[in-house]
Amino acid sequence: MLQIDTWKRVLIWALVVAGLVLAAPNLFYSRVESHNDAVKAIETSGSTAELEAQAGQWPEWLPSDLVNLGLDLRGGAHLLAEVRVADVYQSRMEALWPDVRDALRGARDEVGTIRLQNSEPGTLRVRISNPDGMARALELVRALAQPVVSLTGAGATDLEVSGDGSDVVVQLSEAERQATDERTMRQSLEIIRRRIDEVGTREPTIQRQGSDRILIQVPGIGSATELKDIIGTTAQLTFQPVVSRTTNPNESAGSGNEVLPSLDEDGVYYVLEQAPVVTGEELVDSQPSFDQNGRPAVTFRFNPSGARKFGDYTAENIGSPFAIVLDDEVISAPVIQSHIAGGSGIITGNFSVEESTNLAVLLRAGALPAGLDFLEERTIGPELGQDSIDAGKLATGVAFAAVLIFMALTYGLFGIFANVALILNIGLIMGILSAIGATLTLPGIAGIVLTVGMAVDANVLIFERIREELKSARGPARAIELGYERALSAIIDANLTTIITAVILYVIGSGPVRGFAITLGLGIVTSVFTAIWVTRLLIVIWFERRRPRTLEI
Repeated sequence: MLQIDTWKRVLIWALVVAGLVLAAPNLFYSRVESHNDAVKAIETSGSTAELEAQAGQWPEWLPSDLVNLGLDLRGGAHLLAEVRVADVYQSRMEALWPDVRDALRGARDEVGTIRLQNSEPGTLRVRISNPDGMARALELVRALAQPVVSLTGAGATDLEVSGDGSDVVVQLSEAERQATDERTMRQSLEIIRRRIDEVGTREPTIQRQGSDRILIQVPGIGSATELKDIIGTTAQLTFQPVVSRTTNPNESAGSGNEVLPSLDEDGVYYVLEQAPVVTGEELVDSQPSFDQNGRPAVTFRFNPSGARKFGDYTAENIGSPFAIVLDDEVISAPVIQSHIAGGSGIITGNFSVEESTNLAVLLRAGALPAGLDFLEERTIGPELGQDSIDAGKLATGVAFAAVLIFMALTYGLFGIFANVALILNIGLIMGILSAIGATLTLPGIAGIVLTVGMAVDANVLIFERIREELKSARGPARAIELGYERALSAIIDANLTTIITAVILYVIGSGPVRGFAITLGLGIVTSVFTAIWVTRLLIVIWFERRRPRTLEI
């Protein structure tokens, strides 16, 4: 019997309406943009009658998410930056010198006087006046080595110490260099992403290329120079005393205090003294490490000025928490366990190795770890993007019209049902793209155009199967039911292979290839839904009302 349960009908229409509602803002792009801009202005500058009227151009209760346009459609800035990772090696060696000096100073009777020598970048060379004490000197310096905090460097130490005549030569081990390169790139990516996100741009592309390069593409930015200026700004990192902890964001902070949210704990806020104990400008290093029990932790170190202030504060506030604040968010609030002299400390907690590495990245996010060399700079004007949009609209329109005419001429009324489903299919694709915040690029438009041509394949299989059942003297209802049932396996097999291809393209590809894979994959899913369920529902509703004795298809 040709029928569809009531709950299935409700679910089908609910999904269709939800998709169309999510897609609706894209039909009124300028009004929605005006609404979003006005809301941002109200949030930052306070409510005014003029701004509220501007925001009122788009109803608050309607969704306002738009399909993000990629760099090739919207225009913007493109940078390819190379991170000078070797700078970090040199910084590590410079920071290690005081520790090496202090370690050898206690054995001066054996090693003689100690002198720092000029050396190649990334190497620390220390000369001792008594070569006979070289073995003792190497033993003391090797004791400074720490385990490499890396999933791939387990069991290795971070320093290689050797003797060269009267010189003690210290370098980072290969395992530590690899771990340092990885941390440096992750830190650079995090800092750049945070700084660009602060500008409020939509869907920037910030991704690693190769071992030491970062691709940065930001739609809507006026020039590559403007983008470089944004990247060059300094994030705000502070260490502030904690007054109290609360779940009320409107907690009365009191004079000289402020309320800031926790980064990792939803609904948790901290009341902090506004005057910081130390700022990020005085933090010179932060590295993932292990505590005395072998659990992952994070170590940090200040310059002499910061070390003095931090030491005095910890001596006077043992047992009290202090907050590490990055960009007005509390990323950690450890309790001071003891006087922390020398400007170095350790943050312990229930960390994994990955989490301790991420926290170290966040702690260092106030400054880029190494210099950037911009190898490629391009500014893409919106004219090119508009031409691409117009060409994409034309291609989609032509393909759409051709498919609609073909289906109507070939299958008559059933072809019209398929055309209605095709129109709904495009709306569902745009709705899903808006909901997930996907970025639409020119290859993405190509994926939509391809979907238009492929979307009716399932209907063609179904309608041809119905024709065959009618030739076997089946009644109209039975022919329709069998047509859908017996075409289902072929439809699933055909579309499953395309879905697999789209997934592979998304996983292996990047940039434009991913954009094509997203729209193609989504198009396949929505087209199968509209072809199998929406068209069937339309046919069932028509059949229930007309009760035809014969079918012409």
